[in-house]
Amino acid sequence: MKRREFITLIGCAAISSPLQAFAQPSQRMRRVGVLIPLAEGDAQARVEVAAFRERLQQLGWTEGRDLQIVTRWAAGDINAIRAYAKELVGLQPDAILARTTPVTAALLQETRTIPIVFVGASDPVGAGFAKSLARPGGNATGFTNVEASLGGKWVELLKEIIPNLNRIAVVFDPNTSPDRGSFYLRQVQDAARTIAVEAVATPVRDGAAMELAIKEFAGQRNGGLVVTPDVMTHNNRTVIFSLAARYQLPAVYGYLFYVAEGGFAAYGIDTVDLYKQAAGYVDRILRGEKPDQLAIQAPTKLELAINLKTAKTLGITVPRTLVSRADKVIE
Repeated sequence: MKRREFITLIGCAAISSPLQAFAQPSQRMRRVGVLIPLAEGDAQARVEVAAFRERLQQLGWTEGRDLQIVTRWAAGDINAIRAYAKELVGLQPDAILARTTPVTAALLQETRTIPIVFVGASDPVGAGFAKSLARPGGNATGFTNVEASLGGKWVELLKEIIPNLNRIAVVFDPNTSPDRGSFYLRQVQDAARTIAVEAVATPVRDGAAMELAIKEFAGQRNGGLVVTPDVMTHNNRTVIFSLAARYQLPAVYGYLFYVAEGGFAAYGIDTVDLYKQAAGYVDRILRGEKPDQLAIQAPTKLELAINLKTAKTLGITVPRTLVSRADKVIE
C-alpha cells in the first residue's frame, strides 16, 4: 500500500545552521518557559513537549547545565492559561514556547519584550500577534497549523466518503477557537457552498453541550462533522469519537494523531514535527537572534490519515482510491 512521507514544514529557516548546531552555548543558565493549555496527563502533549526538549539537547543545550525549562499545564482552563502566562512572564525567561492562539494571546497581554515562539496559532496576523508572516515585527513568531486550502480539503474528504453529503456540522468552541470560530468556519462554508452543501456552525463550550448539538445534528441523514482544532475540542476528543460512533457520523479532524486514537479521518499536520521546528527557533533566539526577524512558518505539506477500524464501526466503506492516497492507514 502506497504511503507518502510525513509532513515537512517550511523548515529550513527553523533549523539552525550546521555551525550553530555544533557550537557550544554559553555556560550562562538560560530559562525557557513552556505553556501548554492541555492536561499534564495528555499523552500526545507529553510526546510533543518531549520532542521539543530532545531537539534542544541535539542543538547543544543541556538541562541543569546551561538550560532550565519551566513547564505549566493549564488543562483547558482559560483562567489557568492567563494565570500561568503571568507567572511565566514574571520569571523573566529568555524565551517562551506557547501552544495555540489563546496561550499566545495571554502571554502577549503580559509581555511585549520577552520572545515568544508559538506552535499551532492558526491566524497569527489576524489575531494581532504579528504584522506579517514574513516579518512579524514584534516579540512573537512561530509555526501555524493550517494553510489556506485546509477547510476545503476537509469538505472534499467528507464528500468523497459520503457522495450524498448535504450537511456538515463545524464543531468549535468560540472561547478558544481562532476568531471565535469564524476563522475555520469561513473556510469550510466557502468550500461547502461550491458543492451545494450546508455548513452549520456548531459552537460548543464543553462535552455536555457537544453531545446535545451532535445529537440534534444527527437527526438528518447524509451529514458529517468537521472538528476544528482548538483547546476544547482537543481536550474532549475522546468524547467526540464516542459521539460520532453513537450517531454514525463520519468526522474529519485537523490533527493526524486523532486517527491513531480512534478518530475516523484526519487531514492536517504532524504536531511532533512542529515542536521540533519550534525548538530550532528557540535555539536561535537563545543565541541572539530576534523574533521579529524570524519569519512565521506555515505547513507546506499536509497529510491524510484514515482509521479503517473506525470506518467499520461507522458502517462506512472507504473508497479504495481514498485509501490508496492516504499517508497513514489504521487497519
